[in-house]
Amino acid sequence: MSFLQDPGFFAMGVWSIGAGALGAAAVALLLANTDMFLSKSQEATLEYLEDIDLKTLEKEPRTFKAKELWEKNGAVIMAVRRPGCFLCREEAADLSSLKHQLDELGVPLYAVVKEQVGTEVKDFQPYFKGDIFLDAQKKFYGPQRRKLLFMGFIRLGVWCNFFRAWSGGFSGNLKGEGVILGGVFVVGSGKQGILLEHREKEFGDKVNPLSVLEAAKKIKSRSPASENK
Repeated sequence: MSFLQDPGFFAMGVWSIGAGALGAAAVALLLANTDMFLSKSQEATLEYLEDIDLKTLEKEPRTFKAKELWEKNGAVIMAVRRPGCFLCREEAADLSSLKHQLDELGVPLYAVVKEQVGTEVKDFQPYFKGDIFLDAQKKFYGPQRRKLLFMGFIRLGVWCNFFRAWSGGFSGNLKGEGVILGGVFVVGSGKQGILLEHREKEFGDKVNPLSVLEAAKKIKSRSPASENK
């Protein structure tokens, strides 16, 4: 049993344990930066979106079916993960930069939020140049809701997104639910269908504004004659 009293043997054991722990941590970090463990998205159907109940944010809210948003002229719709998030504010500003071009196309810009927390929606509005509605049942975040928890903070892409938004001068807070991931939809008029569906895969995974604009250009506005059919 003399080897138990050998300082060299003890040091080698500690080193082996430490090396094993570092190796395990490195593997975990590597896997966390792949898409292997990310929640899988499920594409929405037009029928699914049409039947979603939305509410206006007025003192006396009105409940209506989401299809009203795009029935005549189509729509660009942002499903906001969290209004106070500086990454969401950055994406809202990007989409709002298209407002003039969308107006020329006759395509409205909207957003939906999951909840109303204090003045968070009001504070979000300077970044978003469109009407905002409440999706209390979080249907725009489905059909299969995806969540990103603590793993999001060890993803290199997320930290790159943080730096990008910080460098752009965006700031925010941590108020409200923020782990259910959002997205952006471009929906055609009537039964034209979903022309673009972007699902946020990690915090700050924003849609390409050029892709939104290209999809919006494909929207066919409904004529009075087609509405009467």
